[in-house]
Amino acid sequence: MEPIWYVVIPVAVITVFVIVMYNGLVRLRNLVDEAWNQISVQLKRRHDLIPNLVNAVKGYMDFEQETLTKVIEARTAAVSASGSGPAGAAASAQAENFLTGALRQLFALVENYPDLKANQNVLQLQEELTTTENQIGFSRQHYNSSVRELNTTVQTFPQVLIAGLFGFKEREYFQIEEADAAVPEVNLRG
Repeated sequence: MEPIWYVVIPVAVITVFVIVMYNGLVRLRNLVDEAWNQISVQLKRRHDLIPNLVNAVKGYMDFEQETLTKVIEARTAAVSASGSGPAGAAASAQAENFLTGALRQLFALVENYPDLKANQNVLQLQEELTTTENQIGFSRQHYNSSVRELNTTVQTFPQVLIAGLFGFKEREYFQIEEADAAVPEVNLRG
């Protein structure tokens, strides 16, 4: 074997190794981005349902305007925070936690209005919102699994070398507060 092959073969092996690791990191980054987009779709659906719910209960809850205002403000903050993408998962989660709290307060007040509890439009919106909350939970779980896989890869040797060289960074988990872990639940049939 000529001496040139002693250089070409190791360089070729190292090059292939770097390409394979780089492509793996790209795949994981794209998986995290796709998982975030699934969360975004569900959050948008949730955000779109809330004005309809507020409008449906507004006529019955004339003196509860403060609660309705809090729900709308929380929705606005959540819509703004969800636009920050996967890099801002913590900010988005915090805004969504605040929105969940405002919705819980609204649902607790709905219990005091028998006519409202019997309103079919409100029942349908509550059911759609509950379904959406479940879908957000599943999407969040998928996102966090994808983030865990990316973060583990970015932190382990030898990928940590390639990740640093090409600017791959860890991502934040989409976490909720323990108090907000349960889906807002209201029994309007009551």
